[in-house]
Amino acid sequence: MAAPPSPSQGEEPATAAEGGQLKRALLDATAGAIAGGISRTVTSPLDVIKIRFQVQLEPTSSWALVRSNMATPSKYTGMLQATKDIFREEGLPGFWRGNVPALLMVMPYTAIQFAVLHKLKTFAARSSKTEDHIKLSPYLSYVSGALAGCAATVGSYPFDLLRTVLASQGEPKVYPTMRSAFVDIIRTRGFRGLYAGLSPTLVEIIPYAGLQFGTYDTFKRWTMAWNHHRSSTTSPISTNDSASSFQLFLCGLAAGTCAKLVCHPLDVVKKRFQIEGLQRHPKYGARVEHRAYTNIFDALRRILLMEGWAGLYKGIIPSTVKAAPAGAVTFVSYELTSDWLESIMT
Repeated sequence: MAAPPSPSQGEEPATAAEGGQLKRALLDATAGAIAGGISRTVTSPLDVIKIRFQVQLEPTSSWALVRSNMATPSKYTGMLQATKDIFREEGLPGFWRGNVPALLMVMPYTAIQFAVLHKLKTFAARSSKTEDHIKLSPYLSYVSGALAGCAATVGSYPFDLLRTVLASQGEPKVYPTMRSAFVDIIRTRGFRGLYAGLSPTLVEIIPYAGLQFGTYDTFKRWTMAWNHHRSSTTSPISTNDSASSFQLFLCGLAAGTCAKLVCHPLDVVKKRFQIEGLQRHPKYGARVEHRAYTNIFDALRRILLMEGWAGLYKGIIPSTVKAAPAGAVTFVSYELTSDWLESIMT
């Protein structure tokens, strides 16, 4: 009769499995943080222009300004004009205003997002291998992306709010540093002020992250199938279905564009909640008064009533122009960094 295994023998596989899971979570978080930092820094100028449009209550195009018969001109009336004005008044650093809190937000955001996403896909596929994850149904890809986006949003939201406040203020600065903005928000709005606009953000992030990751997986799956078909046609003996860096870039580009076009109105609402009651120089137009909106639906209704449908799509051009390369850079950076880290950790 065989002797029963000792406790240490039974514990070794479990300990090894736990160590492997921790190692994989650390790898995903690190790769996600690096990818998010690179993407945010590269696309910061477009993000600043987008925010300036979104928080401007006046029309953001010359045509809309003429149509509304407004006596006072809008500060920003087009991407080119906004770019020139920001550069003239604030110099080149103006395009990276709020980038420090943006990096402090996006790096933990993408770290949490990719780590949670991999964990959810591992649970759904019952495998930690990336090649098994790509075989998941589109439905599970969308749900995993949405849940990962929610977890990442809650974990990094205060930095997102500080980034919006600093990027929207222009010159002269109301808050010279991130610390002064943080202290003033805590003093005037309390700790809850750091989470102003969280509800519309979560409402936005569920479809946005779901669409972004779901469509990316779908496009990547189609690309791999096309590669497989092409290589099997030219060489039936050896087939190659892996996607190139350029193909991953195009998949990320398409995924970011689709997600942004659908979810932009909720992003406008989020920005309005984030700057409610905060000081802003009069030359940038009317400010959003404290408690201007009671909830998401009230904000949508008031924006529609006062600014029309165009109000919900303020900043859509720089937002889409930014979202496409941001999504592409994030996904490609993550894939390459993840592969590199995996190669040196194994």
